[in-house]
Amino acid sequence: MGSLVGDGEEDQYSPLLTKNFSDTDAEKPFQRTGTIWTAVAHVITGVIGAGVLSLAWSTAQLGWIAGPLIMVVFAAITILSANLLCDCYRSPDPDCGPDRNRSYMGAVQFYLGENHKRVCGVFLNEGLFGGAVAYVITAAASVKAIEKSNCYHNQGHDAPCNYGDTTYMLLFGGVQIIVSQIPDFHNMAWLSIVAAIMSFTYASIGLGLGFAKVVENREIKGSIGGVAADSTADKVWLVLQALGDIAFASSYSVILLEIQDTLKSPPPERKTMKKASMTAILITTFFYLCCGCFGYAAFGSDTPGNLLTGFGFYEPYWLVDFANACIVLHLVGGYQVYSQVVFAFAEGWFGGKFPNSGFVNNFYSFKLPLIPAFQLNPLRLCFRTAYVVTSTVIAIIFPYFNQVLGVLGALNFWPMGIYFPVEMYIVQRKIGAWTTEWVVLQTFSIACLIVSILALIGSVQGLISAKLS
Repeated sequence: MGSLVGDGEEDQYSPLLTKNFSDTDAEKPFQRTGTIWTAVAHVITGVIGAGVLSLAWSTAQLGWIAGPLIMVVFAAITILSANLLCDCYRSPDPDCGPDRNRSYMGAVQFYLGENHKRVCGVFLNEGLFGGAVAYVITAAASVKAIEKSNCYHNQGHDAPCNYGDTTYMLLFGGVQIIVSQIPDFHNMAWLSIVAAIMSFTYASIGLGLGFAKVVENREIKGSIGGVAADSTADKVWLVLQALGDIAFASSYSVILLEIQDTLKSPPPERKTMKKASMTAILITTFFYLCCGCFGYAAFGSDTPGNLLTGFGFYEPYWLVDFANACIVLHLVGGYQVYSQVVFAFAEGWFGGKFPNSGFVNNFYSFKLPLIPAFQLNPLRLCFRTAYVVTSTVIAIIFPYFNQVLGVLGALNFWPMGIYFPVEMYIVQRKIGAWTTEWVVLQTFSIACLIVSILALIGSVQGLISAKLS
C-alpha cells in the first residue's frame, strides 16, 4: 500500500506524484505529458508496499485454492473500481468534458456534494493515520530483525536472540518528529522515487528468498485448507483477517485521478488510464501471487506473519539485513509521505478557522549550532509532534503487524475503493434508480460491504486476541 490523494482546496498533495493543484480547470493549467507507461509506473509504485510482506501469511490461512483465488478476485474488483473511477475524471462527457476532477476528494465533492466529501475526508485521514501507525510497527520490526539476523549468524540459529519493539518504535518516532519539521518536505520529488526503489527491492528479495527456500526444501509445503487452527471459530477469524490483509495490499483508488490528470490527450485520458490500470494490476497481481505462494510453499504451516521479519530465512544473513534496511529506509520517508497530507489538511483547517492567530500563522526564526537558521511555526511544531507521538504510542500498544494491516484494509476497502467510485459513476452516467445497471452496481457494492464488515470483525478480533494473549 502506498498511496493517497490530495485535495487542492486543502493544499494537500499526492505523495506519489508530489504535486499541488486544484480540482477544476479554472486554476492555472499545467502541461500534461504522461503516457500509458508513466501511468503504469505510478500505479505499481502506489500499490506495492509493506502490505506485500503479509501475503504469504494470508495465503497460508486460506490454503492453496482459496489463497490465490481470493488475490485474483481482489485484483478483478480493483480493476472494475478503477474503470468506474476513470470515467469520473471529466464531466459531463467522460472523454472531452470541460470539467476535470483532479483529485479523489475533489471528485467526491463535485459529484456527491459537501457532506460526502466530509465523510470521505474522515476515511481518508483515518487511513493515512492508520498507515503511519502500521509504518511504525513495520519499521521497528525490521530493525529488530536486523539485530536478530546478526545474532543468529554469530551465535547460531538456536541462540536466545530476543529483542523488544518499544525502543525501536521510540527511536523511529523521534526521527519522525525531527523530519516532520523540515520545510517543503512534500516537494521533495526524490522521496517517492527512493521509496519506490526500496519497496521493489525488499519485495523482490522476499520473493527470491521464498523461491530459493522452496528449491532448498525440494518440496512444496502447505495444504488445500491452509494452516490448521485450534477450533473452527479460530479458523474463521484467521481467514477473515487474511481477507483484510489482502484488501490492504490491493487498493489504489485514492491516487487514480491524480495519475490520470498527468496524462496527455488524445487519446482520451480515461481510455489510457483504463489500459494502464489493467496492465499495472496484472503485473502487481502476478507479483503478489509469487510472493504469497512462494512464501507459503517454502514454510507451509510455519509461514511467518511478515515474510522478512518472522525468521523463516536465516541465511544469507546479509541479504536479510539488506532487505530489512530497505524496508526501514522506505518507511522513514513513507511515514512522511502519508503524514504530510494530514498535516496540510489540519494546518489548513486551523489557518482558515483562526486567521488572526499568531500561534497558528506566525513563523519564528531559530538558529542552533552547526545547522543553518530555520523557521518554526508553533502550531506546526505542536500538532506534528503530537501526531507522531500519538501514532507511536498506538503502535507500542498494538504492535501486531498482520492484525493492524487487516483492520486498516477492511476499514478502507469498501468506502474508498467501492462505495464512492460506484456512487460517483452512477451520478456521472445519470443512471436511474432500479435500472438493471443500477441494481448490478449496488449489488456489487453491497457484496463488497459485507466482505469488508466480515474482514473488519475478524481483524479486530485478532487484534484483541493478540493483545490479551
